[in-house]
Amino acid sequence: MDDATGTSAGVAAVDLRGRRALVTGAASGIGRACARRLAAGGATVTVLDRDADGAKRVADELAGQALVVDLAGADLDNLQLDTDILVNNAGLQHVAPIQEFPPERFSLLLKVMLEAPFRLTRAALPGMYQRGWGRVINISSVHGLRASAFKSAYVAAKHGLEGLSKVIALEGGPHGVTSNCICPAYVRTPLVETQIADQARVHGISEDEVVAKIMLTEPVIKRLVEPEEVAELAAYLCSDVASFVNGASLTMDGAWSAR
Repeated sequence: MDDATGTSAGVAAVDLRGRRALVTGAASGIGRACARRLAAGGATVTVLDRDADGAKRVADELAGQALVVDLAGADLDNLQLDTDILVNNAGLQHVAPIQEFPPERFSLLLKVMLEAPFRLTRAALPGMYQRGWGRVINISSVHGLRASAFKSAYVAAKHGLEGLSKVIALEGGPHGVTSNCICPAYVRTPLVETQIADQARVHGISEDEVVAKIMLTEPVIKRLVEPEEVAELAAYLCSDVASFVNGASLTMDGAWSAR
């Protein structure tokens, strides 16, 4: 329920005033929801995306800053990154059997979803260490814990992100920096909408059948996850009460990984 200010009780519970956040892939989907949620908690948000118009639109909405970067091609090592909160969210998908999977697409997915989070975290950690506080939030997936056919690059990248997150947690914890993964099942985003079409093509079935027979087969809760639900968990991880949550993989998969 909203209060008199129009702000939900959950938003008020996480005080991020004075904190700076950077969210990758924040022009749409989970990234946009996270950017909005952190801004609602008081953080100053930098919206990083390769979509210049989309990044500017979200940044303007939040009185934040747009940073137009293609994570697959930019020189991330020279990127000046001074932030308290880093949300590694940007991602893409390609669906194909391994024998038909283009090697260049495999490399692209790993570059965006594994190498870029490493490089961005590497740039952000010195400032976090100096201030004695930081949050690295990696938007992983149930596919960081479980595999699915035809998604070799995505599954490999997310499994790698899980491992990277744990190393960051071990190194960062003594400096007041936590690192965690959020692992949702299918989220209602443009990326998933594209996956639905790809899976329909690969399996030769309708898009409705893809949702019912593939995407919602494993979760016992038969619906897609909403981006705002993921954003709420991201905000929680930035809160004071989550300061001992470190090196975790927090599932939002409707019990998919309980199997």
